Order: sequence, then C-alpha cells, then structure tokens
Amino acid sequence: MLGLTERGVRIVFVKENLTFTGEDSPMSNLLLSVMGAFAQFERELIRERQREGIAIARREGKYRGRKPSLTSARAAELRRRVAEGDSKAALAREFGISRDTLYRYVPVKKRRAGKFGK
Repeated sequence: MLGLTERGVRIVFVKENLTFTGEDSPMSNLLLSVMGAFAQFERELIRERQREGIAIARREGKYRGRKPSLTSARAAELRRRVAEGDSKAALAREFGISRDTLYRYVPVKKRRAGKFGK
C-alpha cells in the first residue's frame, strides 16, 4: 500500500476515519502497512475457506460447475455448419452464445504464415 501513496494515491478508510497520503509521518506509514498486511491476511483466509468449501461440496457431489451452453446435438450442428462455411458471428448470434464460446466448441486450426503472411 505504501507504493500507492508514493505514486500520489490518497487512501481513505471511511469507517476508521483515517486518510493516508504520501506525505504522512513514519507512524502513519507503519499503521498503513499494518492495516494492509491484515487486509491481505484476511483475504487469503477467505480464499482458503472458499477452496475448502468447494472441495467439500465436490466430494459430496454438490459442486458440478456451470452447465454447458450447448447440448451435444447442438454442438455437433454448430461444428457441421462451421465446416460448411457459415459465418461464425451469425452462428454465434443464432445459437445464443458469444464468439469466444463458439471457438471453444469449434477450435480453429492455426495456419503457419509465410514470409509475407500468405
């Protein structure tokens, strides 16, 4: 957090009514460092508990993740239509998915470019 104040960022803790700028006393810098360390520690604890909760839910079969955007039949149809040369943007709109999702279902084969990109 001291790196932020050195760049001219003003840090305000509303609940504690504290304001830190880059021109603070050494005591203020110490307090800011301690508060930043506690905030980082608390965030790491939250993430650790979240990972533990997800692991428990997976073991119990309750955590399955997100459902696929397309059924296997719709995905096969999408692949077939891309192979036929249909516009990918139009297909994405028709199937109700983003183009990024379309490319996850239909990977593009990378072509090696020649000397001049041909």
